[in-house]
Amino acid sequence: MKPKIIALLGSPRTGGNTATLLDQAIRGAEDAGCITEKVIVPQLNFRPCMEIFHCMENDTCAMKDDITPFYEKFKEMDGLIIATPVMTMGVPGALKSFMDRFQVFYMAKYWRHNSFISDDRAKMRKTLLISIGGMDIPDDFEGVRLTVHAFCEIIDCPYWGEVLQNNMDEINDITTRPEVMAEAYSKGLELGKHLMG
Repeated sequence: MKPKIIALLGSPRTGGNTATLLDQAIRGAEDAGCITEKVIVPQLNFRPCMEIFHCMENDTCAMKDDITPFYEKFKEMDGLIIATPVMTMGVPGALKSFMDRFQVFYMAKYWRHNSFISDDRAKMRKTLLISIGGMDIPDDFEGVRLTVHAFCEIIDCPYWGEVLQNNMDEINDITTRPEVMAEAYSKGLELGKHLMG
């Protein structure tokens, strides 16, 4: 069976710069032989975590909405690509709320000490971060990195690589940076080859 990669788009702009880079990475992963599922997170219908704590003692979330099927999908996937713009020095709202709903995984791993993902599988799984930031400052991606690192630990899909481009307020159009487009494709290809073994 071919490895499965879930590709999360954190931007609502399906034809924007973040989506363009994500599509390059997806193309690379598919060229390596992987199956991908692209998810436009802002188009999902769900509420943020309401801290019901049903998941403290159960493998499921008490809230039933568009997030529900992703719990099984995240158990079964082999790799993850997260593509997001920087918003207020961090991950934008819809994507952050999506991540927060994975308290189901957090409670299994850290509260009940029974992770959904075995140690052997966790070593094979990998996450690629793609992010663009508007400003030209050294720490533009620190907030995003911290959040994604934490999420990767919770879901046992280790942070593996990144493609980052800041100064987008000036660059405006990512297609004018063919080297970044090529890097996104190359990283997707590399991720796919790793998962293919």
